[in-house]
Amino acid sequence: MVFAALLALAGDVMPVAMAVEVAAEDPSAPRAALPVNGCKRLTHEQARHVVCHFDVGRLPLRLWLTDEEGERFGTFARLREWLAARGQKLVFAMNAGMYTPRYNPAGLYIEEGALKKKINLRRGFGNFHLLPNGVFWIAAGRAGVMESHAFDKAFRAGRLRPRFATQSGPMLVINGRLHPKFRRDSTSRKIRNGVGVRANGRDVFFVLSESRVNFHAFARLFRDVLKTPDALFLDGTISRLFALGIREESNLIPFGPIVGLALPAKEGAMHKEGKK
Repeated sequence: MVFAALLALAGDVMPVAMAVEVAAEDPSAPRAALPVNGCKRLTHEQARHVVCHFDVGRLPLRLWLTDEEGERFGTFARLREWLAARGQKLVFAMNAGMYTPRYNPAGLYIEEGALKKKINLRRGFGNFHLLPNGVFWIAAGRAGVMESHAFDKAFRAGRLRPRFATQSGPMLVINGRLHPKFRRDSTSRKIRNGVGVRANGRDVFFVLSESRVNFHAFARLFRDVLKTPDALFLDGTISRLFALGIREESNLIPFGPIVGLALPAKEGAMHKEGKK
């Protein structure tokens, strides 16, 4: 079974069906079919996507950028090797935000509670500066997506101290509304990935489009199907996803921050046995 390794940590039997497409005309259909703590394919408005749904209250989602020596991971392959040397197995990973030509985060980055790069509130060009942009953060048993200025205000006031956080842009959904600059008839269609969090602060959805989609359609998937009132665009053409048993791809072109889930290697062995 896909993601059988998660059973020991999640404590639930997860009804994961691999590579099953679900029509999205009825918003309740794909939502009911999506596994918790697992990934599957679905079709939304004739576009194929991989959706990964995790309960951050049960599973240790996190971000990675560099190793102990300050060397950037850059690729899933290198991260997998590094984890394997420490008795862990990568179960899920996705590129987690835009970065500079030197693979540094384009905006705020927090890892293990340490502020590695300050928030970027400047105006500029490109998708990152298609304001409003936002921050995806993970704290103890909860997560969220917040508009950058709102996050900065809460962070400065000490009301929010996440263990992990990454800034990207644009926001896809803000308090249940699509980004004001998105157009339904836009001809800019690309591979895209993003993250959304439901209002309970525990259900986190990562999505990679396998078809080329515009921002408006991608944002509607998060709002109307996944029911996330806040969602954030992570990147476009370079987007990649690693999910055991679903889409085990690597990336030849390095990128910056990586979000993912790693488990003790013994649970990884359980996963392999479950697939036989």
